[in-house]
Amino acid sequence: MRHIGTVARGIRLPVVMSGDDLKKIVVNSLMEAAASEPDGFKFKDRDIVGVTESLVARAQGNYVTTEDIAQDVARLTDEGDAVLLFPILSRNRFLELLKGIVAGVRGTLHLVLSYPCDEVGNGVMDRQEFYEKAHLLSDSAFDEDEFRRVFGTWTHPFTGLDYVELYKSVAPEKIKVHFAQSPKAALSYAKQVIVASIHDRNLHRQVLERLGAKVITLDQICAAPQEGRGWNDRFGLLGSNYSRAGVVKLFPRDCEAFVADLQEELRRQTGRQIDVLVYGDGAFKDPVGGIWELADPVVSPACTSGLIGMPHEIKFKYVADNAGDKTPLQAVTEAIQAKAKTSRSDKTGLGTTPRRLSDLVGSLCDLVSGSGDKGTPVIYISGYFDSYIVQ
Repeated sequence: MRHIGTVARGIRLPVVMSGDDLKKIVVNSLMEAAASEPDGFKFKDRDIVGVTESLVARAQGNYVTTEDIAQDVARLTDEGDAVLLFPILSRNRFLELLKGIVAGVRGTLHLVLSYPCDEVGNGVMDRQEFYEKAHLLSDSAFDEDEFRRVFGTWTHPFTGLDYVELYKSVAPEKIKVHFAQSPKAALSYAKQVIVASIHDRNLHRQVLERLGAKVITLDQICAAPQEGRGWNDRFGLLGSNYSRAGVVKLFPRDCEAFVADLQEELRRQTGRQIDVLVYGDGAFKDPVGGIWELADPVVSPACTSGLIGMPHEIKFKYVADNAGDKTPLQAVTEAIQAKAKTSRSDKTGLGTTPRRLSDLVGSLCDLVSGSGDKGTPVIYISGYFDSYIVQ
Protein backbone atom coordinates (compact mmCIF):
# COMPACT_ATOMS: atom_id res chain seq x y z
CA MET A 1 0.00 0.00 0.00
CA ARG A 2 1.01 3.63 -0.33
CA HIS A 3 2.67 5.02 2.77
CA ILE A 4 2.59 8.76 2.08
CA GLY A 5 -0.48 10.97 1.76
CA THR A 6 -0.50 14.74 1.45
CA VAL A 7 2.86 16.47 0.96
CA ALA A 8 3.21 20.27 0.94
CA ARG A 9 6.44 21.80 -0.34
CA GLY A 10 7.58 25.40 -0.04
CA ILE A 11 9.01 26.57 -3.38
CA ARG A 12 11.73 29.20 -3.24
CA LEU A 13 11.41 32.10 -5.63
CA PRO A 14 13.55 35.09 -6.55
CA VAL A 15 12.42 38.41 -5.08
CA VAL A 16 9.42 39.58 -7.09
CA MET A 17 8.93 43.27 -7.79
CA SER A 18 6.35 45.43 -9.53
CA GLY A 19 6.02 44.66 -13.22
CA ASP A 20 7.64 41.21 -13.09
CA ASP A 21 6.09 38.37 -15.12
CA LEU A 22 4.82 36.41 -12.14
CA LYS A 23 3.31 33.54 -14.14
CA LYS A 24 6.65 32.89 -15.83
CA ILE A 25 8.58 33.14 -12.56
CA VAL A 26 6.25 30.72 -10.75
CA VAL A 27 6.27 28.14 -13.54
CA ASN A 28 10.05 28.29 -13.99
CA SER A 29 10.60 27.97 -10.24
CA LEU A 30 8.29 24.95 -10.06
CA MET A 31 9.99 23.23 -12.98
CA GLU A 32 13.43 23.83 -11.46
CA ALA A 33 12.26 22.58 -8.05
CA ALA A 34 10.74 19.42 -9.56
CA ALA A 35 14.02 18.63 -11.35
CA SER A 36 16.29 19.46 -8.41
CA GLU A 37 18.31 16.87 -6.48
CA PRO A 38 17.69 15.36 -4.01
CA ASP A 39 14.35 17.06 -3.38
CA GLY A 40 12.68 16.75 -6.77
CA PHE A 41 9.13 15.56 -7.35
CA LYS A 42 6.77 14.50 -10.11
CA PHE A 43 3.82 16.55 -11.27
CA LYS A 44 0.51 14.70 -10.99
CA ASP A 45 -3.09 15.44 -11.90
CA ARG A 46 -5.06 17.11 -9.09
CA ASP A 47 -1.95 18.48 -7.43
CA ILE A 48 -2.24 22.06 -6.16
CA VAL A 49 -0.17 25.23 -6.50
CA GLY A 50 -0.74 28.03 -4.00
CA VAL A 51 0.61 31.53 -4.62
CA THR A 52 0.57 34.02 -1.76
CA GLU A 53 -1.56 37.12 -2.32
CA SER A 54 1.36 39.36 -1.45
CA LEU A 55 3.33 38.05 -4.41
CA VAL A 56 0.48 38.76 -6.82
CA ALA A 57 -0.08 42.25 -5.45
CA ARG A 58 3.64 43.07 -5.59
CA ALA A 59 3.87 42.02 -9.24
CA GLN A 60 0.81 44.17 -9.98
CA GLY A 61 2.29 47.17 -8.18
CA ASN A 62 -0.94 47.39 -6.23
CA TYR A 63 0.01 50.06 -3.68
CA VAL A 64 -1.64 53.21 -2.35
CA THR A 65 -0.35 56.04 -0.18
CA THR A 66 -1.95 57.61 2.87
CA GLU A 67 -2.57 60.65 0.64
CA ASP A 68 -4.50 58.44 -1.79
CA ILE A 69 -6.60 57.13 1.10
CA ALA A 70 -7.24 60.65 2.40
CA GLN A 71 -8.43 61.84 -1.01
CA ASP A 72 -10.84 58.93 -1.36
CA VAL A 73 -12.21 59.37 2.17
CA ALA A 74 -12.78 63.08 1.51
CA ARG A 75 -14.62 62.16 -1.70
CA LEU A 76 -16.85 59.59 0.02
CA THR A 77 -17.70 61.53 3.20
CA ASP A 78 -19.45 64.80 3.93
CA GLU A 79 -17.93 67.68 5.84
CA GLY A 80 -18.22 67.35 9.60
CA ASP A 81 -17.60 64.67 12.20
CA ALA A 82 -17.39 60.98 11.37
CA VAL A 83 -17.16 57.72 13.29
CA LEU A 84 -14.52 55.11 12.53
CA LEU A 85 -16.12 51.92 13.81
CA PHE A 86 -14.42 48.78 15.14
CA PRO A 87 -10.98 48.74 13.46
CA ILE A 88 -8.61 45.91 14.30
CA LEU A 89 -5.59 46.69 16.48
CA SER A 90 -2.56 46.29 14.26
CA ARG A 91 0.43 48.37 13.21
CA ASN A 92 0.86 46.47 9.95
CA ARG A 93 -2.81 46.22 9.07
CA PHE A 94 -4.37 49.46 10.23
CA LEU A 95 -2.05 52.20 11.47
CA GLU A 96 -1.26 53.58 8.00
CA LEU A 97 -4.94 53.34 7.04
CA LEU A 98 -5.85 55.39 10.10
CA LYS A 99 -3.40 58.09 9.06
CA GLY A 100 -5.08 58.38 5.69
CA ILE A 101 -8.63 58.20 7.03
CA VAL A 102 -8.16 60.87 9.68
CA ALA A 103 -6.57 63.17 7.10
CA GLY A 104 -9.60 62.76 4.84
CA VAL A 105 -12.27 63.40 7.47
CA ARG A 106 -13.27 67.08 7.67
CA GLY A 107 -14.19 67.22 11.32
CA THR A 108 -13.58 65.22 14.47
CA LEU A 109 -12.93 61.51 13.98
CA HIS A 110 -14.66 59.46 16.68
CA LEU A 111 -12.66 56.25 16.90
CA VAL A 112 -14.90 53.53 18.39
CA LEU A 113 -13.00 50.45 19.54
CA SER A 114 -14.70 47.17 20.38
CA TYR A 115 -13.92 45.59 23.74
CA PRO A 116 -12.57 43.52 25.41
CA CYS A 117 -10.94 42.67 22.07
CA ASP A 118 -11.13 43.51 18.41
CA GLU A 119 -12.70 41.39 15.69
CA VAL A 120 -9.72 39.06 15.35
CA GLY A 121 -8.93 38.70 19.05
CA ASN A 122 -6.41 41.46 19.81
CA GLY A 123 -7.21 42.67 23.31
CA VAL A 124 -7.72 46.31 24.21
CA MET A 125 -7.81 45.35 27.90
CA ASP A 126 -7.04 42.36 30.08
CA ARG A 127 -10.00 39.97 29.86
CA GLN A 128 -9.94 38.91 33.49
CA GLU A 129 -9.78 42.54 34.58
CA PHE A 130 -12.70 43.34 32.29
CA TYR A 131 -14.90 40.68 33.88
CA GLU A 132 -13.91 41.81 37.36
CA LYS A 133 -14.41 45.54 36.71
CA ALA A 134 -17.21 45.70 34.14
CA HIS A 135 -19.69 46.65 36.87
CA LEU A 136 -17.75 49.89 37.42
CA LEU A 137 -18.60 51.17 33.93
CA SER A 138 -21.38 53.72 33.62
CA ASP A 139 -22.72 52.19 30.41
CA SER A 140 -21.86 49.65 27.70
CA ALA A 141 -20.40 52.54 25.67
CA PHE A 142 -17.86 54.84 27.32
CA ASP A 143 -15.05 57.27 26.53
CA GLU A 144 -11.29 57.18 26.97
CA ASP A 145 -11.33 58.95 30.35
CA GLU A 146 -13.60 56.27 31.79
CA PHE A 147 -11.51 53.55 30.17
CA ARG A 148 -8.37 54.87 31.88
CA ARG A 149 -10.14 55.34 35.19
CA VAL A 150 -11.44 51.77 35.29
CA PHE A 151 -8.79 49.81 33.42
CA GLY A 152 -5.70 52.04 33.45
CA THR A 153 -3.00 51.31 30.89
CA TRP A 154 -2.78 47.96 29.17
CA THR A 155 -0.25 46.86 26.57
CA HIS A 156 -0.63 44.12 24.00
CA PRO A 157 1.27 41.02 25.21
CA PHE A 158 2.87 40.37 21.80
CA THR A 159 3.75 43.89 20.65
CA GLY A 160 4.04 45.70 23.99
CA LEU A 161 1.96 48.55 22.56
CA ASP A 162 -0.87 50.54 24.09
CA TYR A 163 -3.03 50.66 20.97
CA VAL A 164 -5.39 53.24 22.42
CA GLU A 165 -2.49 55.64 22.84
CA LEU A 166 -0.90 54.63 19.53
CA TYR A 167 -4.02 55.25 17.49
CA LYS A 168 -4.85 58.51 19.22
CA SER A 169 -1.28 59.75 18.72
CA VAL A 170 -1.86 59.83 14.94
CA ALA A 171 -3.85 63.07 15.40
CA PRO A 172 -4.51 63.75 19.10
CA GLU A 173 -6.23 67.08 18.36
CA LYS A 174 -8.65 65.42 15.94
CA ILE A 175 -9.28 61.90 17.28
CA LYS A 176 -11.61 61.11 20.17
CA VAL A 177 -11.53 57.52 21.40
CA HIS A 178 -14.63 55.64 22.54
CA PHE A 179 -15.42 52.03 23.41
CA ALA A 180 -18.54 50.04 22.55
CA GLN A 181 -19.83 46.56 21.85
CA SER A 182 -22.79 47.42 19.64
CA PRO A 183 -22.46 49.18 16.28
CA LYS A 184 -25.51 51.28 17.23
CA ALA A 185 -23.32 53.23 19.66
CA ALA A 186 -21.69 54.96 16.67
CA LEU A 187 -24.74 57.14 16.17
CA SER A 188 -24.19 58.76 19.57
CA TYR A 189 -21.17 60.53 18.07
CA ALA A 190 -21.94 61.23 14.39
CA LYS A 191 -24.37 60.34 11.63
CA GLN A 192 -21.75 59.28 9.10
CA VAL A 193 -19.83 56.11 9.87
CA ILE A 194 -16.80 54.48 8.33
CA VAL A 195 -17.20 50.81 9.19
CA ALA A 196 -13.72 49.33 9.65
CA SER A 197 -14.71 45.80 10.66
CA ILE A 198 -13.65 43.06 8.26
CA HIS A 199 -15.87 39.99 8.48
CA ASP A 200 -18.85 41.74 10.11
CA ARG A 201 -18.82 44.79 7.85
CA ASN A 202 -22.04 43.96 6.00
CA LEU A 203 -23.92 43.24 9.22
CA HIS A 204 -22.73 46.50 10.77
CA ARG A 205 -23.63 48.42 7.63
CA GLN A 206 -27.18 47.02 7.63
CA VAL A 207 -27.73 47.82 11.30
CA LEU A 208 -26.57 51.40 10.91
CA GLU A 209 -28.28 52.15 7.60
CA ARG A 210 -31.61 51.01 9.04
CA LEU A 211 -31.10 53.66 11.71
CA GLY A 212 -30.51 56.37 9.13
CA ALA A 213 -26.71 56.56 9.14
CA LYS A 214 -24.58 57.33 6.11
CA VAL A 215 -22.20 54.37 5.96
CA ILE A 216 -19.11 53.53 3.99
CA THR A 217 -16.96 50.44 4.48
CA LEU A 218 -13.27 49.87 3.93
CA ASP A 219 -13.97 47.91 0.75
CA GLN A 220 -15.31 51.13 -0.81
CA ILE A 221 -12.11 53.10 -0.23
CA CYS A 222 -9.49 52.84 -3.02
CA ALA A 223 -11.87 50.55 -4.89
CA ALA A 224 -11.73 52.36 -8.26
CA PRO A 225 -8.71 52.86 -10.54
CA GLN A 226 -7.02 56.23 -10.38
CA GLU A 227 -3.99 57.23 -12.43
CA GLY A 228 -0.74 56.45 -10.67
CA ARG A 229 -2.11 54.36 -7.83
CA GLY A 230 -3.38 50.88 -7.03
CA TRP A 231 -6.95 49.77 -6.36
CA ASN A 232 -9.07 46.74 -5.63
CA ASP A 233 -12.61 46.86 -6.97
CA ARG A 234 -13.76 43.99 -4.73
CA PHE A 235 -12.01 44.66 -1.44
CA GLY A 236 -10.73 48.24 -1.46
CA LEU A 237 -8.56 48.70 1.65
CA LEU A 238 -9.53 45.32 3.10
CA GLY A 239 -6.58 42.96 3.15
CA SER A 240 -4.07 45.79 2.88
CA ASN A 241 -0.76 45.59 4.66
CA TYR A 242 2.13 47.90 5.58
CA SER A 243 4.75 48.36 2.87
CA ARG A 244 6.74 51.38 4.05
CA ALA A 245 6.02 54.67 5.79
CA GLY A 246 3.02 56.26 4.11
CA VAL A 247 2.40 53.32 1.74
CA VAL A 248 0.30 50.15 1.99
CA LYS A 249 0.01 47.17 -0.32
CA LEU A 250 -3.56 46.30 -1.27
CA PHE A 251 -5.06 42.85 -1.69
CA PRO A 252 -4.39 41.69 -5.28
CA ARG A 253 -6.98 42.20 -8.02
CA ASP A 254 -7.89 40.13 -11.10
CA CYS A 255 -6.94 36.92 -9.29
CA GLU A 256 -9.46 34.83 -11.25
CA ALA A 257 -7.59 35.54 -14.49
CA PHE A 258 -4.24 34.88 -12.82
CA VAL A 259 -5.14 31.41 -11.49
CA ALA A 260 -6.72 30.42 -14.82
CA ASP A 261 -3.67 31.55 -16.81
CA LEU A 262 -1.24 29.86 -14.42
CA GLN A 263 -3.21 26.62 -14.54
CA GLU A 264 -3.17 26.65 -18.33
CA GLU A 265 0.58 27.31 -18.48
CA LEU A 266 1.25 24.49 -16.02
CA ARG A 267 -0.89 22.15 -18.12
CA ARG A 268 1.09 23.14 -21.20
CA GLN A 269 4.44 22.66 -19.48
CA THR A 270 3.69 19.49 -17.46
CA GLY A 271 0.77 17.83 -19.24
CA ARG A 272 -1.06 17.69 -15.89
CA GLN A 273 -4.28 19.24 -14.65
CA ILE A 274 -3.09 21.15 -11.59
CA ASP A 275 -5.36 23.33 -9.48
CA VAL A 276 -4.21 26.82 -8.49
CA LEU A 277 -5.23 29.26 -5.78
CA VAL A 278 -4.13 32.61 -4.47
CA TYR A 279 -4.01 32.55 -0.67
CA GLY A 280 -3.69 35.08 2.12
CA ASP A 281 -4.14 34.59 5.86
CA GLY A 282 -5.07 31.13 7.01
CA ALA A 283 -8.29 30.63 8.95
CA PHE A 284 -6.87 29.47 12.27
CA LYS A 285 -6.65 30.76 15.82
CA ASP A 286 -3.50 31.13 17.88
CA PRO A 287 -4.03 29.00 21.02
CA VAL A 288 -1.73 31.13 23.20
CA GLY A 289 -2.73 34.69 22.36
CA GLY A 290 -6.29 33.88 21.30
CA ILE A 291 -5.82 35.82 18.06
CA TRP A 292 -7.72 34.66 14.99
CA GLU A 293 -5.16 35.08 12.22
CA LEU A 294 -7.65 35.88 9.44
CA ALA A 295 -7.21 39.64 9.08
CA ASP A 296 -7.68 39.33 5.31
CA PRO A 297 -11.29 39.49 4.06
CA VAL A 298 -11.02 35.94 2.69
CA VAL A 299 -8.48 33.12 2.83
CA SER A 300 -8.43 32.83 -0.96
CA PRO A 301 -9.58 35.58 -3.36
CA ALA A 302 -9.57 33.13 -6.29
CA CYS A 303 -9.03 29.46 -7.13
CA THR A 304 -9.56 27.12 -10.07
CA SER A 305 -12.67 24.93 -10.26
CA GLY A 306 -11.18 21.86 -8.56
CA LEU A 307 -10.92 23.79 -5.29
CA ILE A 308 -14.50 25.06 -5.25
CA GLY A 309 -16.86 23.44 -2.75
CA MET A 310 -16.29 21.32 0.33
CA PRO A 311 -14.53 17.98 0.88
CA HIS A 312 -16.63 14.89 0.14
CA GLU A 313 -15.27 12.64 2.86
CA ILE A 314 -16.22 10.19 5.61
CA LYS A 315 -15.54 10.48 9.32
CA PHE A 316 -12.67 7.97 9.22
CA LYS A 317 -12.22 7.37 12.95
CA TYR A 318 -15.97 7.15 13.58
CA VAL A 319 -16.40 4.48 10.90
CA ALA A 320 -13.43 2.48 12.21
CA ASP A 321 -14.68 2.64 15.79
CA ASN A 322 -18.12 1.37 14.74
CA ALA A 323 -17.14 -1.39 12.33
CA GLY A 324 -19.35 -3.98 14.05
CA ASP A 325 -18.76 -7.46 12.61
CA LYS A 326 -16.52 -6.09 9.87
CA THR A 327 -12.84 -5.35 10.12
CA PRO A 328 -12.06 -1.64 10.47
CA LEU A 329 -10.45 -1.72 7.00
CA GLN A 330 -13.57 -3.30 5.45
CA ALA A 331 -15.81 -0.72 7.12
CA VAL A 332 -13.67 2.20 6.00
CA THR A 333 -13.37 0.87 2.45
CA GLU A 334 -17.12 0.36 2.09
CA ALA A 335 -17.90 3.77 3.60
CA ILE A 336 -15.54 5.55 1.19
CA GLN A 337 -16.99 3.65 -1.77
CA ALA A 338 -20.56 4.46 -0.68
CA LYS A 339 -19.74 8.14 -0.10
CA ALA A 340 -18.26 8.41 -3.58
CA LYS A 341 -21.65 7.46 -5.05
CA THR A 342 -23.57 10.19 -3.21
CA SER A 343 -24.02 13.82 -4.21
CA ARG A 344 -21.46 16.31 -2.93
CA SER A 345 -24.42 18.22 -1.50
CA ASP A 346 -25.55 15.21 0.56
CA LYS A 347 -25.19 16.18 4.23
CA THR A 348 -26.71 13.05 5.82
CA GLY A 349 -24.74 11.14 8.41
CA LEU A 350 -21.66 12.11 10.32
CA GLY A 351 -18.91 13.71 8.30
CA THR A 352 -15.94 15.98 8.59
CA THR A 353 -16.39 19.57 9.78
CA PRO A 354 -17.88 21.50 6.82
CA ARG A 355 -15.16 23.83 5.57
CA ARG A 356 -14.53 25.06 2.05
CA LEU A 357 -11.66 23.45 0.17
CA SER A 358 -10.15 26.84 -0.63
CA ASP A 359 -10.12 27.74 3.08
CA LEU A 360 -8.53 24.43 4.08
CA VAL A 361 -5.91 24.45 1.34
CA GLY A 362 -5.22 28.17 1.74
CA SER A 363 -4.66 27.72 5.48
CA LEU A 364 -2.28 24.84 4.80
CA CYS A 365 -0.36 27.03 2.34
CA ASP A 366 -0.15 29.88 4.85
CA LEU A 367 1.23 27.57 7.55
CA VAL A 368 3.84 26.09 5.21
CA SER A 369 5.01 29.38 3.69
CA GLY A 370 5.01 31.28 7.00
CA SER A 371 5.81 34.97 7.24
CA GLY A 372 9.50 34.82 8.10
CA ASP A 373 12.61 34.44 5.98
CA LYS A 374 11.88 31.10 4.31
CA GLY A 375 11.50 32.72 0.90
CA THR A 376 8.81 30.23 -0.14
CA PRO A 377 5.78 32.25 -1.28
CA VAL A 378 4.62 29.42 -3.54
CA ILE A 379 3.43 26.08 -2.17
CA TYR A 380 3.20 22.82 -4.14
CA ILE A 381 0.82 20.26 -2.65
CA SER A 382 0.69 16.62 -3.75
CA GLY A 383 -1.77 13.96 -2.72
CA TYR A 384 -4.37 16.22 -1.14
CA PHE A 385 -7.23 14.49 -2.98
CA ASP A 386 -5.84 10.96 -2.66
CA SER A 387 -8.22 8.34 -1.28
CA TYR A 388 -7.12 5.83 1.37
CA ILE A 389 -8.41 2.93 -0.74
CA VAL A 390 -6.66 3.96 -3.96
CA GLN A 391 -3.19 2.45 -4.13
